[in-house]
Order: sequence, then C-alpha cells, then structure tokens
Amino acid sequence: MTSDARISDAAAPLDPRPLTEWDAPESWPVASSEDLHRDAWVVALRADRINRPGHEDEEPFRRLVVEHPGAAVALALDEDERALVISQYRHPAKRRFIELPAGLIDYPGEDPLDVAVRELREEVAHEAAEWTPLLSTYTSPGISEEIHHFFLARGLTATDRDGFELEHEEAEMSIHWVPFDELLEAVLTGKATDSPLVQAVLAYAALKSRGRV
Repeated sequence: MTSDARISDAAAPLDPRPLTEWDAPESWPVASSEDLHRDAWVVALRADRINRPGHEDEEPFRRLVVEHPGAAVALALDEDERALVISQYRHPAKRRFIELPAGLIDYPGEDPLDVAVRELREEVAHEAAEWTPLLSTYTSPGISEEIHHFFLARGLTATDRDGFELEHEEAEMSIHWVPFDELLEAVLTGKATDSPLVQAVLAYAALKSRGRV
C-alpha cells in the first residue's frame, strides 16, 4: 500500500461530483446550550451540544462557541499608495503588532461600512471620500462566529477624532504611513503577522493585479 493510499483510506470519502456550491448557510440541531461566560461586554462563551442532521438518535457532541458581533477593517491608502497603519500592543499575544484601523460592530444590524468609517476617524483621525469593499472572512469558524469585513479607503483627509478619547492600549499606540509595497513585503516575509492586516493587504494586492480596484 502506498502512502497516498493510506492517506486516502483515513480521509473523508471523495465526492466524485464537481463542486457547484461554495460556502452556504446551514444549521445543525442543537440539543442544549449552556452559557460559560457572559457579561456586559460584546463577547460571550457558550457550550452547545449538537447532532448531525438526521441523526438525532445519536448522543449529542459538545462544541464551544465564542459569540462575537464581528468587526470592520479599513485599508486606507493615500494618492502615493501609502497605507495608514497603527503600532499597538496586544496583551493576549504579548506582542506589539502593526495593524489597520478596525473596530467591533457595536450592535446587531450595524452596517460594517459605518463601523469602518467610525474607526478610521476615531483611531487615526482621518476620513475617506471613497470606500470599496474588499472581502469578508470568518476568523476561526471552528470555534467562533466572528466575521471581519474589509474595506479599501481612498481620498483621505485629516480630521478630528469626533470627541473620541484614546485609553488603555490605544493610549500607547502610534500611527505611521507605510508604502504599500513595503507593507506587502513585510506580510510576505513574516514581519507583519496581524491576521486582519495580512488579509487586507493580500486581498488588495490580488484585486489590484486583476484590475478590480
């Protein structure tokens, strides 16, 4: 038996039909749900016990779910193709990251574009005349419902923060202009590793190469 055959035997069965549908909504039966952490903040943790569809007679299996409202991310570029970035400390990773202006969706149904506009102003004191959607991605769908919405911002002008006051980690952040090619190289060489920044930079580079932005 070849190594390929051993891998094939252990893997899920290969569907011979051509793929005709990409990601799609689907919901499996939930037998029970238990809150493990919930407070006044936007993120919560719960444990669901679920069944495979059509197999409700089987013992339900447990899955942890991080409830998260999602976020919006702004890749802001000026007329010289410089990106507006932030250097900010993140305690869980114990690391300072180069990031893009971004923020949480504050309430269900809030337009992600409105969030991106707000965060560009509050975090880096700029506004944009032109906004273009880049992509939306789930951060880690095996454990979280969090989704990030990415936007390209152009036609930048400096403004005030609309009364927003920086505090905690944000009070220690710094703001920089970086040539986009330099930022792309930092992503490709592993010098910039913040996931939203990486996704936005690679998406913009790919769309630009196809003449779509």
